[in-house]
Amino acid sequence: MGRYLFRLPDIGEGVAEAEIVEWHIKPGDLVEEDQTIVDVMTDKASVDITSPVSGAVRFIHGEVGEQAPVGSVLVELEVEGPGNADAASTEAEDKPPQARPVSETVSAQTAADPDPSEAAAKGPREPEPRAPAHKPRKQDDKPLAAPATRRRAYALGVPLQFVSGTGPGGRITPEDLEAYIASGGASPRPGGLVERHDIHEQKIIGLRRKIADRMQDAKRRIPHFGFVEEFDLTELETLRKALNNERREDVPKLTLLPFFMRAIALLQSEFPQINSQYDDQAGVLYRHEGVHIGIAAQTPNGLMVPVVRHVEALNIWSCARELGRVTTAAREGTASREELGGSTITLTSLGMLGGISATPIINSPEVAIIGPNKLVERPVVRNGQVVIRTMMNVSSAFDHRIVDGHDAASFIQRLKRLIEQPTLIFLERP
Repeated sequence: MGRYLFRLPDIGEGVAEAEIVEWHIKPGDLVEEDQTIVDVMTDKASVDITSPVSGAVRFIHGEVGEQAPVGSVLVELEVEGPGNADAASTEAEDKPPQARPVSETVSAQTAADPDPSEAAAKGPREPEPRAPAHKPRKQDDKPLAAPATRRRAYALGVPLQFVSGTGPGGRITPEDLEAYIASGGASPRPGGLVERHDIHEQKIIGLRRKIADRMQDAKRRIPHFGFVEEFDLTELETLRKALNNERREDVPKLTLLPFFMRAIALLQSEFPQINSQYDDQAGVLYRHEGVHIGIAAQTPNGLMVPVVRHVEALNIWSCARELGRVTTAAREGTASREELGGSTITLTSLGMLGGISATPIINSPEVAIIGPNKLVERPVVRNGQVVIRTMMNVSSAFDHRIVDGHDAASFIQRLKRLIEQPTLIFLERP
């Protein structure tokens, strides 16, 4: 038998380390070649790491949430044949506290559990006392208790109706009252309301930690300039419904986002600095002629931003089709790295939960993000008359290092014109 040291492989794209997200093995397990042993996450994506050989797991290195450098030992396996490390070099490896061989684990368990013969000599253990189960009485049942017990219950605000009695005939003893209080049932509020004191600790790892780090970095490094404007979507909604009623079954249903996507693409040549990526470390702004729109999408694993590429070359129906494809891939966890990176501007929408306004955070290294809010019908004044219109507030944020306030406001006003007069979206430019 030999020892095989499995190291974190080079995942590519200049990745120097990866976060351990989930172990699929433990010491003592038998693994087969190509079996998934650990999930890791880089800045780009989550990656399943498989074993290159079959063998028995002796050690695992690294806890969930830790960063493992590329080339560091993740797993030590006992394999048939010589392996890739001799015994001397293996014993010299520094092992983290949690990486213990199976034999040590068994020894520790043996030391913790008494010898069966010794346990038999000592006789059966006394059962550990348990707090009595407190079940509320029926409404017609009168609780029995001594006057002193009643006075203490009254002072504590404890209705004896909720305290189970262990005394003769179900009488509530002072010990029953104290046990009820110790179990967290003291001082119920009217209507059965009680105070809760439990605190649940959750370690932030994996995608959730990546999201937190990126958001924190964006807010710390980017001076956000926010702008909110109301859009009248009455005409757009009429057009959208008409187009959906006439579409074929194999054609995706139009939402509002494809119209925003096409409008943003039409404004690229007029506002090239907004469709950009800013490398603030190098002090270089990359202005893209191709419009690659990131779509902020909520997934079971957290917020992700799949990308619809080259929107400038897509019509409204193609936008809808690509939008559906990349967001579905993100939610199902099948999106590729290319589909989750490289956006030049982001659209974020909460749909019916959009509220009247929002403060979107820029998806660095981009310099702008647009957030359509909730669509509502409300009275507005048009030509001196109060009429009901379909309105929406559109929130936006811009990197103030790159986009001046005047340019940001001008961009939103031009976007508003295209959305409020949607036929302009379909006109060919001279």
